[in-house]
Amino acid sequence: MAEKIRVMLSEEEVDAKIKEIGEQISRDYAGKQVHLVCVLKGGSFFMCELAKRITVPVSLDFMSVSSYGSETKSSGVVKIVKDLDEPLKGKDVIVIEDIVDSGRTLSYLMEMLKDRGPASLRLCTLLDKPDRRVVDVHVDYTGFQIPDEFVVGYGLDYDQKYRNLPYIGVVELNA
Repeated sequence: MAEKIRVMLSEEEVDAKIKEIGEQISRDYAGKQVHLVCVLKGGSFFMCELAKRITVPVSLDFMSVSSYGSETKSSGVVKIVKDLDEPLKGKDVIVIEDIVDSGRTLSYLMEMLKDRGPASLRLCTLLDKPDRRVVDVHVDYTGFQIPDEFVVGYGLDYDQKYRNLPYIGVVELNA
């Protein structure tokens, strides 16, 4: 099966939105330090670009959570592959995600992180697919709401391919 990639959001559109989110976070956390927690692997491209646009002090950590495998739909089973290196107690934490889809993974993750005692905990996503939501998740910072299409690029992948695309594209599978 071959796939074709159609551009949904251009590199320029994505860049402008990340700048806007960075400015909003900088205003919201004026006078504070923010601790960004990147959900690997997809969130890494977004977090790096976002961190460069935040003007308050920033610290970073990473965790890897899996619920997809090599499929295009979430399996619903959440597995922590890599946990955080630093404690969250007393920190102003923003979880950085590439996409919020069903909400299962993020709901589980946010509850788990809340139990670690951060001063505050917010969620920031580049893409939000509200039509796919099966578990309610509050997103504090959203780049784009998108329709229910399978997207790649800017860190998002299809079976580990296409993460390096500088735009958001839609995977069109051809038999």
